[in-house]
Amino acid sequence: MGTTPARAVGSAGFPPGRRAAILARVTTEKLVLPSPPRPGSDFARLCRRITDAGLLDRRPGYYTARISLVTVLFAGGWVAFALLGDSWWQLAVAAFQAFLFGQIALLSHDLAHRQVFRTRRPAEIAGRLAGNLGIGMSYGWWMDKHTRHHANPNHEELDPDVDPDILVWSQRQAREARGLPRFVGRHQALLFFPLLTLEGLNLHWSGIRAVARPGLRRRGLEAALLFTHLAVYLAALFIVLPPGLALLFFAVHQGLWGVYMGSIFAPNHKGMPTLTGKTDLDFLRKQVLTSRNVAGGPVIDVLLGGLNHQIEHHLFPSMPSVHLRRAQPVVEAYCAEIGIPYLRTGLVSSYRQTLRHLHEAGAPLRNAS
Repeated sequence: MGTTPARAVGSAGFPPGRRAAILARVTTEKLVLPSPPRPGSDFARLCRRITDAGLLDRRPGYYTARISLVTVLFAGGWVAFALLGDSWWQLAVAAFQAFLFGQIALLSHDLAHRQVFRTRRPAEIAGRLAGNLGIGMSYGWWMDKHTRHHANPNHEELDPDVDPDILVWSQRQAREARGLPRFVGRHQALLFFPLLTLEGLNLHWSGIRAVARPGLRRRGLEAALLFTHLAVYLAALFIVLPPGLALLFFAVHQGLWGVYMGSIFAPNHKGMPTLTGKTDLDFLRKQVLTSRNVAGGPVIDVLLGGLNHQIEHHLFPSMPSVHLRRAQPVVEAYCAEIGIPYLRTGLVSSYRQTLRHLHEAGAPLRNAS
């Protein structure tokens, strides 16, 4: 097993001096397990505690209220768009709808993980309506990609989220980079947030490519819903607004949505260990050591859709997101009990760690130029 120059560290079970020593070694190339798995399953014991606390139970009332609120706000945003017409206030509507697009994406995420419905059919129906029709993102494509990520988080060969498509996530990837990643990777820490303005367009384009290729489940339905969204969205912009303002609305809306989506998902794993080859980690350690939690109150929970409790989400993907906050101290205490480092940091610190990691990963490209 190998890792990139980032190390899982945490506050759980470590005195200040010990934690500082761990933090000082974040550039190590080797991930040394803090403790070997005990006989039996460490995860099974944790799972019993979580189950006994009722944290895996469905929350239909919560999701009914949340889906209703997001739907009303989303529809209200488009009503405001239609009523305002040719007005610079449309840029405020564009920003508002960027936030709502992100909230709908988070609901699609919960649906894909069966947090809302226990069975596949209603989850897929709602997921395609929210993803494909609502925001122009292929639910099937994203679900396949995200499932592979959950199975092997931060694994360079198996996790699609650390593919070096534009950015490089390890020095090994940097040394092997060609084309655009080689060019961008030199200064990718500086370019990271500007590049996120293109993430919304990337999500649309990835969906279009997915429905154009055989193999996607319910491909015809996915394509019909996706292209209906794109056609209605673009038609509305150019019917209601003059061309210049329509293009500006599009740029602000899609750009801010991309930044929002990237800001939700970047803190979760970037800068944590990336694995290569065959690993010796059991499920519990693989998920905890490659994930980072973001501390904060209810506002952070809403903005990040509960994914700020990333460790708990990766351990229990079907847990309703509203329960993740309650699960967090249980998981952290258990990790301290069995000696697994557990990282929980602030939002700004998580972005700082992400950018530092990107800068370190691109070092071979800067040194070669």
